[in-house]
Amino acid sequence: MEKKNTGASENKISELATFYLGDALCGIDIRSIQEINKIIEMTRVPQAPDYVLGVLNLRGEIVTIIDLGRKLGLSPAQITHESRNIIINYQNENVGLLVDKIGDVVEVDVNKIEPAPANLEEIQGTFFEGVLKDEKVLVGILDLNEALKDEDQN
Repeated sequence: MEKKNTGASENKISELATFYLGDALCGIDIRSIQEINKIIEMTRVPQAPDYVLGVLNLRGEIVTIIDLGRKLGLSPAQITHESRNIIINYQNENVGLLVDKIGDVVEVDVNKIEPAPANLEEIQGTFFEGVLKDEKVLVGILDLNEALKDEDQN
């Protein structure tokens, strides 16, 4: 009979796409991302919350663009040549997260993810599932559900 590994010492590897909000390095599970694109022309939405920059038509799909920095209580994004939209599907709706700059894709041993502190780079810790520390960098792993939920659902 073949003995199965129970996984007790097994490393579970996940990939994070990293990005910057100001100086804060954040990451989300790469499986959550549909695509990353440059800023394209948006249509403003009257009476939308201040963090909703507008909507855009992406190959026939309407995408709501959110200034992620503003949504998380940081300064609003400054749109530059490095700014990007990270397109995800959240609650069956396409959402673009405007970020200041894209970082690298990093492989993560999920056993090395630590609980999020109360704040991380001036961002509330409740927006994070955890943090990844290595000798060079600290990556806050964004909790998309917490970061994107409407304030009236808090």
